[in-house]
Amino acid sequence: MLQTGDGDIRTRALIIATGSSFTPLGVPGEEAFLGRGVSHCAACDGAMFMAQPVAVIGGGDAALDEALYLTQYASQVTIVHRRDTLRACRLLQERAQANKKLTFRWNTVVRAIVGEDVVQRLQVEEVKTGERSTLDVAGVFPYLGLTPNTQFLNDLVPLNTRGQILTDLWLRTAVPGVLAAGDVRGDSARQLIAAAGDGATAALAAIRYLRTGQWRDGNAEAL
Repeated sequence: MLQTGDGDIRTRALIIATGSSFTPLGVPGEEAFLGRGVSHCAACDGAMFMAQPVAVIGGGDAALDEALYLTQYASQVTIVHRRDTLRACRLLQERAQANKKLTFRWNTVVRAIVGEDVVQRLQVEEVKTGERSTLDVAGVFPYLGLTPNTQFLNDLVPLNTRGQILTDLWLRTAVPGVLAAGDVRGDSARQLIAAAGDGATAALAAIRYLRTGQWRDGNAEAL
């Protein structure tokens, strides 16, 4: 039985494809300025900040990759990172450090996003000293990772330490009839094309289960 806002649905198989959400900064101004200076997609919105300063929040692969992309448009890109070392791969670190448009604010966290109609500045705090200052920017791009949308499952299926659904190669969970596809599952490539492939794999596995009633026999020839 699947309980939804539109009523209960009886089903023998269920594919969970609820994806993941960007982990929020959790600071004042973040939601208010979403779409008015706060963005999670440099490829989508980078050109809006032509010749203007922007900030990227984070220190992983996604943060540096997006920061490097933004240097095509922004006058200056400041990477704000709460630690003094980056988590990104060495290649991205080398490219970032060699790019003259990129600067770093180490050991720094964002406390608020400030502006009138659009973003105008960040209020930041130095982690070790507690000293606060402002950073003038027109755009803010937070890249703190992804949070899987699994809160509604209420322990229905096992999750990993990141809250992602555990599956086998056929995207089956430990519960017969329940599968997971896309960013919501563990070991996802976190790409649209990969999520589409997951959907096809999960659908085939679900069809086989409905036809045979077998759950753990992963013989592909039976599909």
